[in-house]
Amino acid sequence: MKSGNRIKSFIIGGMFSLFIPLAAYLYLRFSGHDGHIPLPKFYGIDRIDSSLKDGKMAYDTAFHTVNELALINHLGQPVQLNQDLKGKILVINFFFTSCQTICPNLTKNMKLLNKAFKKNDTSIRFISITVNPEVDSVPVLREYADRIGVNHDKWYFATGNKADIYQYARKELQLDLPQGNGDQADFIHPEKFVLIDKYRNIRGYYNGLDSDKVRLCAEDIAMLMVEKNRLHEKRRH
Repeated sequence: MKSGNRIKSFIIGGMFSLFIPLAAYLYLRFSGHDGHIPLPKFYGIDRIDSSLKDGKMAYDTAFHTVNELALINHLGQPVQLNQDLKGKILVINFFFTSCQTICPNLTKNMKLLNKAFKKNDTSIRFISITVNPEVDSVPVLREYADRIGVNHDKWYFATGNKADIYQYARKELQLDLPQGNGDQADFIHPEKFVLIDKYRNIRGYYNGLDSDKVRLCAEDIAMLMVEKNRLHEKRRH
């Protein structure tokens, strides 16, 4: 990496680390925060219930709740995203270690998010799931993580059953993830970062290649950290 690029990366990383959490704090501190702030909206509608109240129809939207996925992280530890990470905010993306196109940039931007919230390690986890589990074994993922220099306790590179991973991406995260047939060229995966709150509702999709969208993701994470009650908050439209 050239010296100029290293300096630019350091500056951008510093901005994420210092200014995003600080900006969220200042916003809440000086806007008279009373537990009711604009928050990331909910995605995915499972059903809309209707009832008659005082002669008028009332509608209640039931938003999609993401089901369980069992994985093994790059440390060789089994991880169930709902059970083992209960109460944690999750940011999930998909990749594979031999990808030389978009994956390096996705990983770089996920690292910026990881760095921005390094002091909030009890409330958030970052999950990068391989779409090529036949090749991306635990040792391969560990080498990849070590090479990037990740925080091993907070950012997991994970593998698992291929069918389960693709089903989770399509059905639970509602992403367009085609099934590969073993040819590396077929491992097409979304460029999205998916933000999931502690209640396992989807709260945002962000283009992981777009620095402005990644910054928005960081802002939304900070807002979810202070969310009091998901049923009584105002939602961003």
